[in-house]
Amino acid sequence: MATRGAYAKGVAKREEILESALAVVAEHGYRKASVREIADAAGLSPAGLLHYFGSKEELFVAILRARDDRDEQEYAGEDASSAFLAVMRHNTSVPGLVQLYAQLAAEAGDPTHPAHAYFRERTERVEALTRARVAEDQKAGRMRDDLDPAWVVRTLHALADGLQAAWMLDPSLDMAAEIEQFLVLLRPS
Repeated sequence: MATRGAYAKGVAKREEILESALAVVAEHGYRKASVREIADAAGLSPAGLLHYFGSKEELFVAILRARDDRDEQEYAGEDASSAFLAVMRHNTSVPGLVQLYAQLAAEAGDPTHPAHAYFRERTERVEALTRARVAEDQKAGRMRDDLDPAWVVRTLHALADGLQAAWMLDPSLDMAAEIEQFLVLLRPS
């Protein structure tokens, strides 16, 4: 019985660390968010922090998973287009997380990178969820039904990733407005 209590406390502490880490990375970015700074924010030593995650890379993957969980809960009830735009608008308020995502996405092309499995799983999960939402939007007449939902999702994903990279270079870029222009093309005439 003590094991379950200790496990529950460990899970709770891990969630507390992730909350602190999300805030630190969102504010300071991937390169400036050190293990020490995240540990300090969570009230731990760097070694104590890594006890819960194993390595800095695994911590950063866990941060992205936590960000994804938040976004999925926050925008679950919206149609595909509205949810997508809401996430892109929100991303402008968390530049450090956008930077972390872009950096790890690039590094995850290496199959031995700790983020490789995360990005493969994330892409499959997000694209499956979004394909279902696109199909619902097509049935409801909110989106052209002559388009393959898989193509729509892959194209939106690529557009969003490209816009995020461009936005990091030029924060005046309105990512959501750019995507809205593309979504107009997907509406029935």
